[in-house]
Amino acid sequence: MNRVLVYFFLGALALTVLYVLAVTVFSAAWNGVRAYWRSRGTRVVVCPETRRYVAVELDAAHAAATAGEEGGPELRLRACTRWPERRDCDQDCVHQIENAPDGCAVRAMLADFYEGRTCALCGHEVGEIHWHDHKPALLRLEDHRTFEWQEIAPESLPEALATHLPVCWNCHVAESFRLEHPELVLDRESKSAAAHAHR
Repeated sequence: MNRVLVYFFLGALALTVLYVLAVTVFSAAWNGVRAYWRSRGTRVVVCPETRRYVAVELDAAHAAATAGEEGGPELRLRACTRWPERRDCDQDCVHQIENAPDGCAVRAMLADFYEGRTCALCGHEVGEIHWHDHKPALLRLEDHRTFEWQEIAPESLPEALATHLPVCWNCHVAESFRLEHPELVLDRESKSAAAHAHR
């Protein structure tokens, strides 16, 4: 009978150890995956050396690998618009990402810009951004041209967002068509004005 209790105790102990081990491994893996996904994507920071905007990318694999360490994950750059010339810099700009990880991300900057804004051409609310299709655009006031924000270098995005207006996808498509094929566009206002002139 005592032997049965010993086996039961050992089995329960083994299951407890396996459970704790599984929880630890799962937690470490989850932290690594979360660090990897949070570290992906282009970010815009101010270069401490030049005091100008630069586009950087974090080493997501390194962030995932160091996520379980004390004080982890460790952030370091994988790419910068000032590289390869300044590849040996101190990477002090990483502190900006540590202090505002989402605020430095290009997607977060764009989401903040379009949130609650209305289209400068039709007046309708831009609404939720669809990142893979029907993305809103920008209107440059100097020449009244619309273009997608992917056409702008990430490091130039903060200045563009400060000087351009939001445009919905539908108006961007219409304006692009008007610019590329003016001979196919019928301007209703001009036609109406011409009709009134002939009366």
